[in-house]
Order: sequence, then structure tokens, then C-alpha cells
Amino acid sequence: MFNQDRKTALVTGASSGMGKEIAKRLIADGYQVFVAARSIDNMNDLAALGAEPLRMDVSKEADIEAAVSRITETTGGVDVLVNNAGFGLYGPMEEIGIDEARYQFEVNLFGAAHLTQLLLPAMRAKGAGRIVNISSMGGKMYTPLGSWYHASKHALEGWSDCLRLELAPFGINVIVIEPGIIETNFGNIATDSLLERSGQGPYAKLVEAIVRGTREAYGEGKGSPPRLIADVVAKAVRARRPRTRYAAGKFAKLLIALRVWLSDRMFDRLILSQAA
Repeated sequence: MFNQDRKTALVTGASSGMGKEIAKRLIADGYQVFVAARSIDNMNDLAALGAEPLRMDVSKEADIEAAVSRITETTGGVDVLVNNAGFGLYGPMEEIGIDEARYQFEVNLFGAAHLTQLLLPAMRAKGAGRIVNISSMGGKMYTPLGSWYHASKHALEGWSDCLRLELAPFGINVIVIEPGIIETNFGNIATDSLLERSGQGPYAKLVEAIVRGTREAYGEGKGSPPRLIADVVAKAVRARRPRTRYAAGKFAKLLIALRVWLSDRMFDRLILSQAA
């Protein structure tokens, strides 16, 4: 049974991919772990390992508040919060409705922000805590047809930086993880919706090139395994003085470095060369 005497973690987006692997690793490291996602059934394997699944759509305030209420009454709060829930909305900016763009931000930024707001008082009371925000190498760079996704991840990074400064006096660390290409369903989901939305029309040629490149990059065996990110999160959580950012996974460090070294025009040419 969960109680207030053990270290506690919450991982959102834990029904698959990186979130599931992060949860498994934290369980193995001795944490009592709450796992949250829209589908409870997809977390049955984590429940079998000792986690407590919570149904949570991070775009719905009622879901977030109900989950926090359950956590607070059971353990008093969390020591580690991993804001992992997110998705990639891809398509020409012109062809994406503003309501869809808002939903991208609701999931990738505002859901994490509201959850963090509600869990912070208990962390401040303890004078300790770790908030781990799963961003992306896409939070430091950009690609065609990813305007709203990249905007949400850039926003998450800036929000995390401000939060890190605000919470330092309370002994709470804020850590950003920037995964590269990871073997998940991200590529297939992004390209399928992209083709459905914009496979015909004025952006069709660019769409075709981006879909081809994305499917090649995210093909089976092409990316880094999700457990790599789980290992990085575990390292950051146990570090006495964690780094503010960890870039990990295929191409993450390289592309982030190139974005710093190259001028805007040179980086543009590099990215567009991959979409030719």
C-alpha cells in the first residue's frame, strides 16, 4: 500500500513509450509510482509492477484535480513529478485550425503547468522535490510543418527555465529532458495525420518529402530505445545537483549543437536539404 513514508513519483503519459519506461525504472529504483494517462487499461502492466494507475487527460482540469486529490490523500504529495504527456501536431501552419493549435498547447504546456501548480505546495512544505519536464530536441530547433509542435516545446523550455529560478529557494529542482529520435509511435502518428490533412493541396510536395524523411528516421531499429530516456530521468532524479538539461537519443546533441553553431540561414538550408 502507498503511504507517506516512502518516496513518491508521478509520471504522466505512462501508457506507452518513454512514459511507460520511465515509470518502470522509477518503480525498480524503489519509488511508489502513480502513473497517469487517458487509458487505464494500457497501464495494467505497470499496475502489476506495483504502480497505481490514474485516469487523466491533461487537457481536462477536472481529471488533473481528481488525480492530485487522490495523490494528496494517499501520500501527501510527490517527491518527483515527470511531465511526460504530449503529442506532435504536424501540418502547414496555414492549414491547422487555431482550436487544434490551442489543444496542442493544452496538452504539451498548460496541462503540465496546472498539474505542477497543484503539486507544488506539498513540495514547498517539504523543502525538496524534482520536476522533470520531457521536452524534445524540437524545443531547441525547428522543422517544416511542425510550427505548433515546436512552438509548444519552445514554450515548455522557457516556462521550465523561469520555474527553475522561482523554485530554487525552496530546494526544488526543475530539469528538462530533450529526447532525440526515440523508437515510439510518434513518427507514425504524426505522419498519418499529416497525410490525411495535407497530402493534397499547395503543400503536398513538402508534405510528401517530410513524411518520407520522418518514416525513414523513425523506422524500426532507427531510433534510440525509450529505456535510454528512462535511464537519463533516473540519473537526473538521483543526482545531488542535477543538470538543468539533458539531451539524449539519436541526433539530439548533434542537432541542438548545430542550431547553436550555425546561422539561421545555414540551419535552414541544412533542414531543407533533408526534405528535398
